[in-house]
Amino acid sequence: MPANKYALLRYRIIDRCLTNRMRPYPTKEELRRACEEGLYGSEGERISISTIEKDLWAMRNENELGYHAPIVYNAEHRGYEYEDPDYSISGLNLQEQDLQALRFATLTLLQFRDMPVFQQYQSAIGRIFDRVHATAQGQGIDQHIQFEQAPQTLGTEHIATLMSAIGERRVVRFTYRKFGAGNPQESERCIEPYLLKEYRNRWYLIGKPEGATDVKTFALDRMADVILDDARFVRDDGFDADRYFKDTIGITSGSGGVREFRWAAAPLLSHYLDSQPIHSTQRHIDHPSPAPGWTCYAIDVHPTYELNQWFLGFGADILPLGPEEWIDDLRKTHRKALDSMG
Repeated sequence: MPANKYALLRYRIIDRCLTNRMRPYPTKEELRRACEEGLYGSEGERISISTIEKDLWAMRNENELGYHAPIVYNAEHRGYEYEDPDYSISGLNLQEQDLQALRFATLTLLQFRDMPVFQQYQSAIGRIFDRVHATAQGQGIDQHIQFEQAPQTLGTEHIATLMSAIGERRVVRFTYRKFGAGNPQESERCIEPYLLKEYRNRWYLIGKPEGATDVKTFALDRMADVILDDARFVRDDGFDADRYFKDTIGITSGSGGVREFRWAAAPLLSHYLDSQPIHSTQRHIDHPSPAPGWTCYAIDVHPTYELNQWFLGFGADILPLGPEEWIDDLRKTHRKALDSMG
């Protein structure tokens, strides 16, 4: 069975211990402590002696690893060594692809290190990141790839509480500030929480308000004084997260029914849409092209605010084709924007 990424890291730590001329003949306990410190620091999971024993066996005997490491026990010094003093698995350079994948994974994990729900693991995440990336040659992977990050993500301090509420099926209460045309209005909410969802670097709670029959969406950055109620609830088996968002773009499941939305896209934008469709139902349609090189498309989704945001963002590279009321909505928004510019 192929070794997992953490096993490969332990093998390299064991290798460093066995080739350390300043501290020769490490015991199993010393190897265990070195792996534990190297991977998790003072926090996180513990590593057992039996794990180290399995690692030593795998380094000696696992054919898929290709090491066949000459590890022997030195009875005189009561510790382990390489029978060949010049041997090292790092010289084989067989795991660089696996290490590169692990560096990518730790960089992904690092994006969440500052979120309150992960703060108790912040030190462990940092140590894992440092240990994995210390083996990289030259610049680290963080100099080769960057993830999208929001300058500030409000509301993440509520995630741990809401996760507990969802898992324990407990009612959650909070003060909710709803943004409207006038001053924001605050109200007290009592919700049966079903799902946490991220959309464009913002977090949302999907749940059923007390006494309601349908679920609604609440933005975490508008919540305050979030507390768990002693009351429990029975989850509605009719709610399915995948199905709820299947026919929508964004965080809102529209109430207007699924409609076919049609548009034409300029040549350059068409390449982007073909390589990354905006929805699973996106398809080419047979419709007269408004200009040479333009491509016509359609999707089947609910009409939502987020849907309009998408298409307004494409500007002049999009020509809406239908339905007519959708075209009118987009036209009004463009006119309002032009009027506000004077």
